[in-house]
Amino acid sequence: MDTLKKVLKVVGVIAAIAAAVAGVYFLVKKIKAKKAAQENDELESFVTCSCLDDEPIVVEEEKAE
Repeated sequence: MDTLKKVLKVVGVIAAIAAAVAGVYFLVKKIKAKKAAQENDELESFVTCSCLDDEPIVVEEEKAE
Protein backbone atom coordinates (compact mmCIF):
# COMPACT_ATOMS: atom_id res chain seq x y z
CA MET A 1 0.00 0.00 0.00
CA ASP A 2 2.89 2.37 0.69
CA THR A 3 4.27 1.72 -2.77
CA LEU A 4 0.95 2.58 -4.38
CA LYS A 5 0.76 5.88 -2.47
CA LYS A 6 4.29 6.80 -3.56
CA VAL A 7 3.51 5.97 -7.18
CA LEU A 8 0.33 8.05 -7.07
CA LYS A 9 2.23 10.97 -5.53
CA VAL A 10 4.85 10.82 -8.29
CA VAL A 11 2.17 10.64 -10.97
CA GLY A 12 0.38 13.58 -9.32
CA VAL A 13 3.56 15.67 -9.25
CA ILE A 14 4.26 14.90 -12.91
CA ALA A 15 0.70 15.82 -13.85
CA ALA A 16 0.94 19.10 -11.90
CA ILE A 17 4.20 20.01 -13.64
CA ALA A 18 2.73 19.17 -17.05
CA ALA A 19 -0.33 21.33 -16.31
CA ALA A 20 1.88 24.25 -15.24
CA VAL A 21 3.97 23.97 -18.41
CA ALA A 22 0.85 23.82 -20.57
CA GLY A 23 -0.56 26.89 -18.81
CA VAL A 24 2.61 28.89 -19.41
CA TYR A 25 2.67 27.77 -23.06
CA PHE A 26 -0.89 28.94 -23.72
CA LEU A 27 -0.29 32.21 -21.84
CA VAL A 28 2.80 33.00 -23.93
CA LYS A 29 0.96 32.03 -27.12
CA LYS A 30 -1.92 34.38 -26.25
CA ILE A 31 0.41 37.29 -25.42
CA LYS A 32 2.35 36.82 -28.68
CA ALA A 33 -0.91 36.81 -30.66
CA LYS A 34 -1.99 40.10 -29.05
CA LYS A 35 1.40 41.67 -29.80
CA ALA A 36 1.25 40.55 -33.44
CA ALA A 37 -2.27 41.98 -33.78
CA GLN A 38 -1.11 45.34 -32.39
CA GLU A 39 1.84 45.43 -34.82
CA ASN A 40 -0.50 44.71 -37.74
CA ASP A 41 -2.82 47.52 -36.65
CA GLU A 42 0.11 49.93 -36.54
CA LEU A 43 1.21 48.91 -40.04
CA GLU A 44 -2.30 49.30 -41.46
CA SER A 45 -2.68 52.82 -40.07
CA PHE A 46 0.72 53.93 -41.40
CA VAL A 47 0.45 56.76 -43.95
CA THR A 48 3.28 57.27 -46.42
CA CYS A 49 4.54 60.69 -47.35
CA SER A 50 4.36 61.56 -51.04
CA CYS A 51 6.64 64.56 -50.62
CA LEU A 52 9.66 62.43 -51.49
CA ASP A 53 8.44 61.22 -54.88
CA ASP A 54 11.03 61.38 -57.67
CA GLU A 55 8.77 62.82 -60.34
CA PRO A 56 7.36 66.31 -59.79
CA ILE A 57 3.63 66.87 -60.23
CA VAL A 58 2.94 68.97 -63.32
CA VAL A 59 0.01 71.40 -63.08
CA GLU A 60 -2.22 71.83 -66.16
CA GLU A 61 -1.30 75.54 -66.53
CA GLU A 62 2.38 74.69 -66.82
CA LYS A 63 1.66 72.17 -69.59
CA ALA A 64 -0.02 74.84 -71.75
CA GLU A 65 3.01 77.13 -71.71
